[in-house]
Amino acid sequence: MAAAKPTPTDSLSFCLAQLTAAAVEGPGGGKDSAANEAPLSRALLALRTRHVKAAGDIERFRARGGLRPLLALLRRTAAVAAGPAPPLAGPGPAPSPATSTGAAGSAPSSGPAPQAATSAPARLRRTLDLALSILANCCTEGACRTEVRRLGGILPLVSILQCVRTDSIQNRTARALGNLAMEAESCGDIHRAGAVPLLVEILTASQDSQCLQSVIRALRNLADSPQHRLVLAQQGAVRPLAELLATTSDPALTSALARALLELSRGCSRACAEQLSLGGGLGPLVSLATHPKRTVRDAAILTLANLCAQGLVRPALGNAGGVEVLLSELRRRRGPNGAGPVSQQALVRAVCLLCREAINRARLRDAGGLELLMSLLRDPRAEAFHPRVVAALVGFLYDTGALGRLQALGLVPLLAGQLSGEVGEEEEEGHEAASCDFPEERTPGPTEAGSFRSLRSWLISEGYAVAPGDISPDWSPEHCPLPELPAVPVRSLQQRCLRDSLPFSSVSHSPLPSAPNSASLGMETPSTSQLDTPSHSGDIPTSPTPLRTSGRAEELWGREGPALLLLSRFSQAPDPSGALVTGPALQGLLGYVTGAPGPPNPRALRILARLTCNPACLEAFVRSYGAALIRAWLVLGVAPDDWRASKPTRVRAGDRKHRELGEMLLQNLTVQAESPFGVGALTHLLLSGTPEDRVACALTLPFICRKPALWRRLLLDQGGLRLLLTALSRPAPHPLFLFFAADSLSCLQSLISPSVDSAQPPMDSSPTSPCLYGQLLGPTPSLVPDLHFLLDSGLRLPAIRASAADASPFFRALLSGGFAEAHLSLVPLRGLSPGAAWPILHHLHGCRGCGASLQPIPPPGQPLLGSEAEAALEAAGRFLLPFLEEELEEAVGSVHLGPCGPPEAVGEVFRLGGTRLAARCAHWTLGPGRSPQARATALAGLVEAAGEEGGPLTEALLGAVMGMKGRL
Repeated sequence: MAAAKPTPTDSLSFCLAQLTAAAVEGPGGGKDSAANEAPLSRALLALRTRHVKAAGDIERFRARGGLRPLLALLRRTAAVAAGPAPPLAGPGPAPSPATSTGAAGSAPSSGPAPQAATSAPARLRRTLDLALSILANCCTEGACRTEVRRLGGILPLVSILQCVRTDSIQNRTARALGNLAMEAESCGDIHRAGAVPLLVEILTASQDSQCLQSVIRALRNLADSPQHRLVLAQQGAVRPLAELLATTSDPALTSALARALLELSRGCSRACAEQLSLGGGLGPLVSLATHPKRTVRDAAILTLANLCAQGLVRPALGNAGGVEVLLSELRRRRGPNGAGPVSQQALVRAVCLLCREAINRARLRDAGGLELLMSLLRDPRAEAFHPRVVAALVGFLYDTGALGRLQALGLVPLLAGQLSGEVGEEEEEGHEAASCDFPEERTPGPTEAGSFRSLRSWLISEGYAVAPGDISPDWSPEHCPLPELPAVPVRSLQQRCLRDSLPFSSVSHSPLPSAPNSASLGMETPSTSQLDTPSHSGDIPTSPTPLRTSGRAEELWGREGPALLLLSRFSQAPDPSGALVTGPALQGLLGYVTGAPGPPNPRALRILARLTCNPACLEAFVRSYGAALIRAWLVLGVAPDDWRASKPTRVRAGDRKHRELGEMLLQNLTVQAESPFGVGALTHLLLSGTPEDRVACALTLPFICRKPALWRRLLLDQGGLRLLLTALSRPAPHPLFLFFAADSLSCLQSLISPSVDSAQPPMDSSPTSPCLYGQLLGPTPSLVPDLHFLLDSGLRLPAIRASAADASPFFRALLSGGFAEAHLSLVPLRGLSPGAAWPILHHLHGCRGCGASLQPIPPPGQPLLGSEAEAALEAAGRFLLPFLEEELEEAVGSVHLGPCGPPEAVGEVFRLGGTRLAARCAHWTLGPGRSPQARATALAGLVEAAGEEGGPLTEALLGAVMGMKGRL
């Protein structure tokens, strides 16, 4: 059937005129109300179906002033329709058209006819229904929403909700309010008008799906800010939604409920979590995580993630299967086809919060959550999550199985990287996010950081404290007693007491070995009365006693606190060497200690002390070059990346404290190395270890062995020194091997010859004797030459045949033997430049120390190879002039290997060849006046110059190390 054509009476002008007239007279006004109702109904129907369907139509309706009469009609119609009759729960008998106290205008004085009494309420509801539908359509456009709020259209809508209980009218009223709530200003007005309790009441009373969807949407739009979400939860808007979600089977209603709960649970408040849990919404939300519709599925999963912010609901969420759901979704989003880190933020936060309860930690561990958290730590794109993840892993502090798994996954190097890298602060959680494993704690003071509050919550949950007041921020797990160790010598026992921060007097009456200014390093040693040690079995106390730590200095719990706490827990294992005594872990700890912007956390110092005092870690310190690293970084003050610098780079202003700490740590290792166990371990490494272990042992021995009998036997008698020197010509087994080797050889040299300065004294370059050859030079020489040497350049140099023959066997055979040159007065000298020939002619005529040997030496900074100095040395050897060769070598050394000579020149001098020059280079390299960087740079140049032929370098370094004692 064809649609009716629009008539002139259906035009926008006609509709606006009817709307204005009805707004002035009121619905049902006039003598012939039934006749007046027909044009109004036709106009409202035309407006809804033709004039407010599209955005342009709505704008034209607003521009023509249609909103004002429409709102006036709503006010009058609602006042008449909401008579004194009891409210209706559905489409039943309409209320009588009695006047309302709040209505504008007055109703007719005489009641309508009986027929009108039955039909008027139906007509009024129809009018109200059409007007609300038009207004809801108009409110989809932004300018109309602003106009409606300006005209005061929100209060009439709230009045309609309160007075008219017809589903269709409530549906359209809720739809209009939901559209208006899209504007922040209108949203606040709706809250202040008291619409929320009315909408919540409809949720519990209505059975109409369309009406419920409109109400749910209105509540969702009203949750536009944290304050409004809190108000909605406090007014009971969440529980009806959760109950509907648990009972409905309507797909459209389910979708609306999931979206609304997601919005209401943002920044989840305690009231929201309680209502959603009491309403039975956790199970349905977990079920919706597998919904075929993506929007529903994502809304349910993110709602579960939001709920994790409240500790009181996390155990129930875990029981409902939320842990597996969140892990699965986070794993999916981190997959190859997943989204970026921004979309993972809420899920990462939720998974980390789930680690605060023991029951959820167990589920997370069984569901592969540890591997997922470790993948986050390894991902540089997820760097913003790293502090939160590390803090979450603190929950597994005494879960032995989880710790073993984390260690196998490589947690320790990542934690060390957290110490030395630039990481942001962990986002603080409210006190409501604390673990549900313990009673709610009181509001913390302003000096307590969020991470410490999380730690304190966990400590109480695990039984290490009875009440929050028993714990101060300086508590650390290392104060818990360690498992008993086997019987050890007294000296080792003393060191163990230092490690455990317990006075040795509580174990033995022997005096406690003093550490260098340990108080200044934060290595406090409280008395036993300050620590109430609980009874324990292994590492886990069975009957906890409150920890009293108020007498100790406060230990801050900063951004590095969680990583240090986990590292401290690893260091308390009987043998922590495999995880902590490695290059990356030690570099992370030392980098933090020396590079922290303020005083380092004392826990880091205790970790280092505990490791160096543990006999099980001795071999690992040797294999990983840990002792050499400690000495370089702390004692010498040279970071690994700075050793090639021309000047020492001190890592911090407080070098004295760092040096004292390094000396104390090396002393701890010395105690272990010189014990019977340590001697056996080092001997085994040096004689029976792998080639890499043998070299590492030989290099480390000068740092940790102070007994002459021990280091002489291992390094000299059993070949450790020669093994180290031979390794220089092979590929370096460690990136800092040359730096460590130079420092080790220098230390060994000081052990062998502690009072002898092995550096060669600089040669005096000034002439020490008169020049004899000068008598043959000049226009009037005092001696008449009987011979001239002809150089390739054509230069003729005068000489005396007898002096030249007496100075060298070569020239004796050449000038006095049977060669033709014996009868020539002009003897050619091939392959000799004038500069190189000058010191030779001086030497042939008896000049010693006249300064001629310095003439061919280039100044410092210029290359020696290819210079006249190299040619002079070659000629001295060719002409059999050993004393001249030695004098030239001394001259080279005095110019290029002086006290201020650059270390780069050592390798170039070594390339000139000669045993004496090699020894001079070795002595310069290992001299006590050199900086660590200069010594390492010089050794690197020597190794490069020696190449694969390391024999001369080995012998030279061996002689320099042995000093005045001779050589092996």
